[in-house]
Amino acid sequence: MRKDWAGFGVDLHLEVATGGGRRRGLEEALRQAVRDGRLPRGTRLPSTRSLAAELGLSRGTVSAAYDQLVAEGYLATRPGSATEVAGVSPATPSRPGPPPEPSPGPGHDLRLPSAHSAAPLHDLRLPSDPSAAPLHDLRLPSDPSAAPLHDLRPGQPDVSAFPARAWLRATRHVLSTAPAEVLGPCDPRGRIELRAALAGYLARTRGVLTTPDLIVVTTGFVQALNLIAQVIDGPIATEEPGHDFYREVLRRAGRETVPLPVDGLGAQVDTLTGATAAAVVTPAHQYPTGVPLHPARRRALREWGGLVVEDDYDGEFRYDRQPVGAFQGTAPDRVVYVGTTSESLAPALRLGWMAVPPSLIGPVAEAKLHADAHTEVLGQLVLARLIETHDYDRHIRAARLRYRRRRELLLARLGPGPGQPLPGVALPGVAAGLRALLLLPEAGPTEAELLAECERRGIALRAASPLWRGDGPGGLLIGYAAPSERAYPHALEALAKTLAGTLAGT
Repeated sequence: MRKDWAGFGVDLHLEVATGGGRRRGLEEALRQAVRDGRLPRGTRLPSTRSLAAELGLSRGTVSAAYDQLVAEGYLATRPGSATEVAGVSPATPSRPGPPPEPSPGPGHDLRLPSAHSAAPLHDLRLPSDPSAAPLHDLRLPSDPSAAPLHDLRPGQPDVSAFPARAWLRATRHVLSTAPAEVLGPCDPRGRIELRAALAGYLARTRGVLTTPDLIVVTTGFVQALNLIAQVIDGPIATEEPGHDFYREVLRRAGRETVPLPVDGLGAQVDTLTGATAAAVVTPAHQYPTGVPLHPARRRALREWGGLVVEDDYDGEFRYDRQPVGAFQGTAPDRVVYVGTTSESLAPALRLGWMAVPPSLIGPVAEAKLHADAHTEVLGQLVLARLIETHDYDRHIRAARLRYRRRRELLLARLGPGPGQPLPGVALPGVAAGLRALLLLPEAGPTEAELLAECERRGIALRAASPLWRGDGPGGLLIGYAAPSERAYPHALEALAKTLAGTLAGT
């Protein structure tokens, strides 16, 4: 039976080992989440019905696990209220110590004035911008009149579904309650409110082990790459295939890039050598093939001695497979975890974040200071409020269900099945994400011919071949998230007819 991982209730990432029984495995997974701080006190857990559906367990199993942890003091429950983490956790999670303080540059004072005394960098309670947007794909044209009739280019969500009411409500709250000082200079790492909210959210939903002191708010993945390029020396490995734009970002930053081959098990980690300083990887959902990094290769990557940059570009969008936790949770001292709101909310917000190892937080914060001083503050505070009120969770759950329906429609129209509507094509790696890689048969029209025909009919997509350094297979990247709910079926039908006609030689 297929497990439904679309999500109910507050998002919660758990890895349940079933070797000793399902109930015991769930109990230990929840205990560990409380112990290591991923579930801080007061966190409201999903209902037994929701978590049972999420994990593919019986409701009785979940209820029994909750009851056991209530008896042990890990959880607390009251009639008519949600089960939550008890006020005092049985164990104090181990966290990295305070990070080194970046040295101030000319004309900059990292100690901001307050009514009492200036606080050191890691104690500042000031705003930080979570800017996002991994430019994973081509951007829309700046001239609205140039927009295609059917825009299926990957790299952005359905912006018509932006949670405008929740954003407005959070904005009003921030403007009516925040002290005036938030409009002054900001810690280059970003507002403490957002960094604290992100530390809790990423721990709960992705298994990231970090603290607010070790988070840097950025304007997106591109800025994160540039900051990393400034603070380490040596070649940087990027996945092959992988995003060509990111290779160009690193080249312009003066860094040499080397290919990290990808196969059906993910990145071939055994090709990494000691001469490579860092590797940029997408372990949860490889871009663009969609395969998760095999467990044996995750272990090998953890044992490799270089810095790992984890691009978790669509980790919140998984559909019919068990979610893969962030790799960072297995090696927080050697992994820079990067995420954004580009695909979860909107690219225009320019909100992103880095969870940085303690050894790099000082250099990264100083590089951020000299890059743009800090990210815009109001957006940071509004996002923090969305996370604290769980409006962000609710938006993610609704979006996940919406995009899953679109993916299923795409598979039904373009994928393998009765009648083979598009003989010879393949659609690998569509268990997660907001895009599909359609690989073309060797015999038939070329990628360029298909793109030209799609363009003639007003359909915009992206070619897959540039994602390989050399000659890659012909294919198309289809973004099924960008159109509105009303526009998507028409766009998909237009694409299906164009592909069917072109592949048939008509």
